[in-house]
Amino acid sequence: MESGKTKRSGTVIFSAYERGAAIKKALSLSRNDILFELKNSGLKGRGGAGFPTATKWMLTAAAVSDKKYLICNADEGEPGTFKDRVLLIEYPELVFDAMVVGGYTIGADEGIVYLRGEYEYLIDSLNDYLEEMRKDNLLGENILGKNGFNFDIKIFLGEGAYVCGEETALIESLEGQRGEARNRPPYPVNTGYLGKPTCVNNVETLATISHIIVKGSEWYKQFGSDKSKGTKLFSISGDCERPGVYELEWGTKISEVLELVGAKDAKAVQVGGASGICLNSSQFDRTLAYEDIPTGGSIIIFNKSRNMLKVLKNFMEFFVEESCGQCTPCRIGNVKLLEGIKMIEENKFTFKQINKLKELAETMKIASKCGLGQSSPNPFLSILENFKDEIFNHSGGGSYA
Repeated sequence: MESGKTKRSGTVIFSAYERGAAIKKALSLSRNDILFELKNSGLKGRGGAGFPTATKWMLTAAAVSDKKYLICNADEGEPGTFKDRVLLIEYPELVFDAMVVGGYTIGADEGIVYLRGEYEYLIDSLNDYLEEMRKDNLLGENILGKNGFNFDIKIFLGEGAYVCGEETALIESLEGQRGEARNRPPYPVNTGYLGKPTCVNNVETLATISHIIVKGSEWYKQFGSDKSKGTKLFSISGDCERPGVYELEWGTKISEVLELVGAKDAKAVQVGGASGICLNSSQFDRTLAYEDIPTGGSIIIFNKSRNMLKVLKNFMEFFVEESCGQCTPCRIGNVKLLEGIKMIEENKFTFKQINKLKELAETMKIASKCGLGQSSPNPFLSILENFKDEIFNHSGGGSYA
């Protein structure tokens, strides 16, 4: 299904769904029944981290507090990713219905959509949709006649910081603070927004939940691979004939994706956005799955005309700009990696220096405080490894001193 179409077809997320259906079904079930269906489905967070969704809901439900929150993470800031925007524009019922179900299940009465700053143009249409839900008693007090179940949703516009895709930095931003990751523990499920138990779910995760509640976990598990259940939305862009948002089952091969989108001259595929890994043509038989290549959903295709050193430099410039600067490994490490790329460009490097930078990149993955610094070395390591002949031959080869 190409991004230009208003009607899409797919096995799970883009399959038929009636507005309010998940809410009606959930209110006929006990909270434990809902949690069982989620756990049995094997659903993992679709934002990239892959944390089991049922575990997050269970922990928040078990927390004792007079107030709880459910947050939809719509801060879609990863370069090459645009699937969540499609869901919010074309399938808001899937996202908002699941937020109501989540509120019922974990015992929250307030939901917040943390919307990427660049998506400000969506606010009016989303608020109009929420107002329709209130008129139909799908939001507000005593939802669908369920006495005592009160839940409402508001939209919060982010400030455009990449780091706020990380859930604790997102919560800091919601509280009016600078977007920086918190130390963990404590975790948001116990001490989140305003110090209260908070469950943070990605847009696509919520959209999937609505279908699981209505059609059941056994139905959902028939899709995907042995260890990666269900389907995944992929934002596919770059050098291909048919870019767009596609729903594919986990276990799909990179080569199958390339054929599907008409990428006839691909030499590199960046999986997971700028912070993901870059594969060469010898790796196109690998699969998109948690047991092989897990991803938040971005696939960027590069054909044989592309200079992979320039691609890498572009990614690292982005991370230098977006690092919040809170922790030393990320604040200094990304700058040093970018300096190394410039040394390669100018043929003023030694392989001893490159090896030291690779060691630095591995250290960053371990020592950085949040996902930005933990994942920003990925393109540096994978592109230098998988395209070393192109990169070092282009530079003149360097020396071993």
